[in-house]
Amino acid sequence: MMDISITPITPDRIAATARLIRPHVRHTPILHVDLADFDGQAKPLALKLESLQHTGSFKVRGAFASLLTQAIPASGVVAASGGNHGVAIAYAAMRLGVPATIFLPSVTSPSKVERIRSYAANLIVAGDRYADALAASERYGEEHGALAVHAFDQPQTLLGQGSVGCEIDADLPGIDTLLVAVGGGGLIGGIAAWFRGRVKIVAVEPEGAPTLWRALAAGRPVDAEANGIAADSLAPKRVGTIMFPIAQAFVDRSVLISDDDIRNAQLALWDKVRIVTEPGGAAAFGALLSGKYVPAPDERVAVLVCGANTTAVQFE
Repeated sequence: MMDISITPITPDRIAATARLIRPHVRHTPILHVDLADFDGQAKPLALKLESLQHTGSFKVRGAFASLLTQAIPASGVVAASGGNHGVAIAYAAMRLGVPATIFLPSVTSPSKVERIRSYAANLIVAGDRYADALAASERYGEEHGALAVHAFDQPQTLLGQGSVGCEIDADLPGIDTLLVAVGGGGLIGGIAAWFRGRVKIVAVEPEGAPTLWRALAAGRPVDAEANGIAADSLAPKRVGTIMFPIAQAFVDRSVLISDDDIRNAQLALWDKVRIVTEPGGAAAFGALLSGKYVPAPDERVAVLVCGANTTAVQFE
């Protein structure tokens, strides 16, 4: 196991990155609710609404961290994404005047494809899953000299995503537990590196894409299935190598939930509190609503609602 002390994702570096990207990102709000509003169980709950971030997800934090701390060649940047990372890179590149090429798999939701196009990025569909798009983006970067910005396995990405932890720490002092959805692990890795065991971090993953669950069981990142309704955001094949030792040290456990659990969470968040989420954005809440994670009676719990790029809500 890699020594956590030499991992460059430290609270000091996260705090410095948070200050750097502050002009470009939103300090997203906290919504205080009660589980009784959803399932009859009286339990105060805090929702961190990163779904209200620019581009509709937390990913813009890592995008700006990457683009503001690295030299950008004339050929610009290239990224592979299930959707949200691509949207974030396209947005950050547009704001900073940098050319961007985004590779997507065919499973990417139409809403994310349209958002990338709206930010004037060069968009290329390559393969059926994130791993296919990643391989194509790597070839493109080598051929054109573009700077590759990885969705979850680069230090800059984790440092940017860790700024979510800074905000939660400032706005919710004294929480016991934070539930975070996991795909490649950049978000939970950055947040766990910020708290370093001061708060219990619980990972939530789809049963069809148990990337961190399998890695923790094997003691190293290993391939997992890449299926389910959240496949465009929570199914990268395996977690990142940078986040994994952080997760081993500071993530309490991984909880698996079904596609039905995710759908029910999406519907409940919309029906009860009018929060729009994509499947991956609702997953962490799905662990609570389904009973897959049951807090202790006095446990102070927060849930990260991390994405809202969907066309599932119909407006009359």
